[in-house]
Amino acid sequence: MSYATESFALDAEILAAIDGWHRRGRDVSDGDFEDLALRLFEYQLRYNAPYARYCASLGWAMAHLPAHWDVIPAVPAAAYKEATLATFDPAHSALAFETSGTTSGTGGRHFMETRTLYDSALLAGFERFVLGDGARLRYLNVVPNPADRPQSSLGYMMQQVSRHFGDGQTGWFVRDDALLVEAFIADTRAAADDEAAACIATTAFGLLNVLDELERRDIELPLPPGSRIMETGGFKGRTRAITREELYARAAAVFHLDVSSIVAEFGMTELTTQYYDAPASRGTAENRRKVSPPWLRSRVVGPDGKTLPDGTVGALVHVDLANRSSCIAVATEDLGVRFADGLVVIGRETGASLRGCSLDAETLLPR
Repeated sequence: MSYATESFALDAEILAAIDGWHRRGRDVSDGDFEDLALRLFEYQLRYNAPYARYCASLGWAMAHLPAHWDVIPAVPAAAYKEATLATFDPAHSALAFETSGTTSGTGGRHFMETRTLYDSALLAGFERFVLGDGARLRYLNVVPNPADRPQSSLGYMMQQVSRHFGDGQTGWFVRDDALLVEAFIADTRAAADDEAAACIATTAFGLLNVLDELERRDIELPLPPGSRIMETGGFKGRTRAITREELYARAAAVFHLDVSSIVAEFGMTELTTQYYDAPASRGTAENRRKVSPPWLRSRVVGPDGKTLPDGTVGALVHVDLANRSSCIAVATEDLGVRFADGLVVIGRETGASLRGCSLDAETLLPR
């Protein structure tokens, strides 16, 4: 079987799993997830040379394959800065996203052979976890416009969401690392005048910068019923830290929203699929559980890489079946705890470099 034929067949299976969950509510069974994960791992050993070398250094090769998905070796997220982790020639990438800057200023790149997997995964997750009520909203995006920064996965995500689920009037309020405050105020007031429920999509620090500026001017911007905020990114930066509780309380006051209308997304450039706050856990800002579509699963591991019992703090490993053309298993420097009803993301490991979309947004200047 040729590479193209094999890749197309795998994509068809993954897309069927995404569509089955998205359109018909069909889950991915443990057996089906394991079967596809192991076949994807074997495929990536054959076509992703840097990943194969890394796995060989850990004792995994074609002659010695894992029997279960939860022992598939996870490539460190930092490896995306050091190697081209792709099963294909990246010159033919449909998408190429850059990881956000770190304390060293060095980012990585995630090359994707097809847009279809990324688009299908992101739209399915967003519609289920952010638009569970079927709302069609006006998107006010305090994130980079992909017309200016095509390498931003967050900008691309919100472009697709706005096109598929929006009301046709989308605003973008970040340009050249500047926050377009006047435009944001004008467009938010216009949504209120039109009685158009809106979604403010933003990083944590993007939201913080908006709130700082609005509070400085003593401005409140009440949003119409049905509006919400989707925020992403961490709450600790190089120069400033803020708790989720404080940020959400301030946002709720300024935009006249209930805290339950603020939904946190947790994603990584190195992954294709995203996690979101579980609807049942949104009553307060504290102790929210993250849930994901069934083709993305997480493990919490100890220093030896073995899976820890539920309720135990450890490092996070993500296995994303939609990462067909890169690496399906990614190890992070984020700490977390698994529970029966979802994942709690705690933050960065001690000594880990800061990263993420919110870190970029920390330096936004109002304009």
